[in-house]
Amino acid sequence: MKKVYRNMSDKRIGGVCSGIADYFDIDPVLVRLLFLFSFLAGGAGVIMYLIAWFIIPPDTENL
Repeated sequence: MKKVYRNMSDKRIGGVCSGIADYFDIDPVLVRLLFLFSFLAGGAGVIMYLIAWFIIPPDTENL
């Protein structure tokens, strides 16, 4: 079973976007752009990112 982890080797801030991109097998830039647009469109992205940062565990195996 596949799990979501924060990617600590390809992170910009917390590794959330990179971890989500690895899970869905897409480019991390696309996920980062989606979060950026949600930041700019009312600020809900900030709350979502912070919640994801605390909920998604870091990937300590692939450092």
